[in-house]
Amino acid sequence: FIPLPLDLKKSAIMSCCSKVICCGCNHANDLRIEEGSLKHKCPFCRKPTPITEEEADKQRLKRIEANDTVAMRREGVKQNKKGVYRRAFEYFKKAAELGDIEAHYQLSLMYYYGHGVEKDKGEETHHLEEAAIGGNPRARHNLGCHECDNGNTEKAVKHWIIAASQGHDDSMKTLMRAFKSGMVSKNELAAALRAHHAAVDATKSPQREAAEEYYRNENRRCR
Repeated sequence: FIPLPLDLKKSAIMSCCSKVICCGCNHANDLRIEEGSLKHKCPFCRKPTPITEEEADKQRLKRIEANDTVAMRREGVKQNKKGVYRRAFEYFKKAAELGDIEAHYQLSLMYYYGHGVEKDKGEETHHLEEAAIGGNPRARHNLGCHECDNGNTEKAVKHWIIAASQGHDDSMKTLMRAFKSGMVSKNELAAALRAHHAAVDATKSPQREAAEEYYRNENRRCR
């Protein structure tokens, strides 16, 4: 089993069943379909993949009716991009209540920016903590930034080290800057670098590298 990359652009969510597939497997499946002149089907549930955005929207809304938290979160992201913040907030809230970790992270951003809800530092921190405990490195990184802003540099560094060990690039860059300012020791930085490299390397594969090159050359992204 190869972990999914942290970069969300390097994976896709199937609207029919909300399963996540990395771009490497997605590209390999597309090649198999093209070589065999087969119909495009989801590699998980085997349902025909939607051709239009409207078809994908219908599938996602059907999943939402079944209390699919991933579908709820995806709809929240879509509404957020459209600027329909209150509706986005409600989708994230429902998904978080049902245990979706990424939805907690999205809620922290809503409270931070005041999108669809009043700005609330306490609620923002609460949802960051829930997301971080659930393994979200972006939330862990932001908690570190909060602690740093409050003068708690030791706690900040601990958060960044944990996030960096999960492969989070921004946390690793922050630790390097912290090292230059004397907040991080040489040994701490070296250990974090080793953990970061190991986490990133664990997500690599020949299939994924081939897919990245293909999408880059075609000026496309993993759908």
